[in-house]
Amino acid sequence: MRTDDYNLALLCDFYELTMGRGYFNTPMRDRIAYFDVFYRRVPDGGGYAIAAGLEQIIDYIRDLRFTDGDIEFLREKKIFDEEFLRFLRGFRFHGDIWGVPEGSVIFPYEPILTVRAPVIEAQLIETYVLLVLNHESLVATKANRMVRAAKGRPISEFGSRRAHGESAAVLGARAAYIGGCAGTACTLSDRLYGVPAGGTMAHSWVQMFDNEYEAFTTYAKLYPENPCFLVDTYSVFGSGLPNAIRAVKDVLWPAGRTKCAIRIDSGDLAYITKKARRMLDDEGLTDCKIVVSNALDEYLITELLNQEAAIDSFGIGERLITAKSDPVFGCVYKLAACENERGEIVPKIKVSENAAKITNPGFKKVWRFYANESGKAEADLITMHHEEIDQSAPLEIFDPEYTWKRKLLTDFTARELLVPIIRAGEEVYNRPPLEEIRDHCARELNTMWKEVLRFENPHNYYVDLSQELWDLKYKMIAKYIKGNRGD
Repeated sequence: MRTDDYNLALLCDFYELTMGRGYFNTPMRDRIAYFDVFYRRVPDGGGYAIAAGLEQIIDYIRDLRFTDGDIEFLREKKIFDEEFLRFLRGFRFHGDIWGVPEGSVIFPYEPILTVRAPVIEAQLIETYVLLVLNHESLVATKANRMVRAAKGRPISEFGSRRAHGESAAVLGARAAYIGGCAGTACTLSDRLYGVPAGGTMAHSWVQMFDNEYEAFTTYAKLYPENPCFLVDTYSVFGSGLPNAIRAVKDVLWPAGRTKCAIRIDSGDLAYITKKARRMLDDEGLTDCKIVVSNALDEYLITELLNQEAAIDSFGIGERLITAKSDPVFGCVYKLAACENERGEIVPKIKVSENAAKITNPGFKKVWRFYANESGKAEADLITMHHEEIDQSAPLEIFDPEYTWKRKLLTDFTARELLVPIIRAGEEVYNRPPLEEIRDHCARELNTMWKEVLRFENPHNYYVDLSQELWDLKYKMIAKYIKGNRGD
């Protein structure tokens, strides 16, 4: 592959181009469309997800162009007329985008991104928007589950070599950092995004030397600040740990240094770490930390800590970077409305025999309600875009499916979740640094009740519809069902 052929404008499903040409040759060419991005199910049966990927979408929109090579490639398909190809050659995104800030806690069915643009433009960005939000939100969510399981112990993302491609490795490390990981093994993610990269040694380092003691002392002399010794190349207790202890005493202690660590990558980690901790303490290495790796996830971390394993930090690879236990996030991109010739917003709905696939019509907002007394999030409410919330009066919300389930909100603060990102094709969003995104994620989680955050059978957080939106939705469902029956 020639790198000059790698242009993200063609990172789209081919039907986006065929539909685009179809719109171009009809009166709908300039019709304004509204699309919502949302997901239907939390991975791993969890109670919440973490939004990530917005920055990459902004960069994509800014740089979205078709090159001469792209146009020639499409011309060779012999299904696109020259007028449409000229349109693509001058293509720019001129629409509006609203989105939730990265690091936000998000729930099923509520829009996390809304696109308003001429229909060809809105349709052409569908695939890239989805692939970025799906991947990064998935990894950020998985990382956060593991971080919470570790109960304050740092987790480093070690998964580059198991990621599904170079982009997944680099952006996965960024997403994992948003979710709360302390750093990554991926050097490029540090270079591009400032995710702290770190690493020590592999088994091959130890194997290259005649013995472990020489491998460890050499490393300690090279990196005396805080070396980490991989002690399970041969035998943790037969040679690895004794040689690490010797290296610390012979190299670090004479230089007045005590900080160091050992890493264990195999075996019964609960048993090994507890015994290793006793040996280290008996030898006076009380400042020596114990790092573990080896196909870990939130459930194994929880079990290890329940068994009182002596672990100070974790390195996690494949089960984090691939979200192995549930590797599909499931964001979808659905038409919600369009504007008619008079500029009026006309709601659109997708009706299905599968109730989970029926969409919420219209141009919408999403609100989050916080109890003023506790500061905790009580519910989210999806409303029509023109609706406002009177925070001085009680508000009754209801379950959209089981409408008799109602809750009266009093003494609350309401916050809009979707903020302007792109306006008339230009970025209007003040991008926060990655550290602030990570901090925002931590603050967001602190507003959630523990029942929502638990791994098993989490509380079903309320995401309700306003009365106006609910009425519109069910009126449209009845209309389309009746129309399809021919009544």
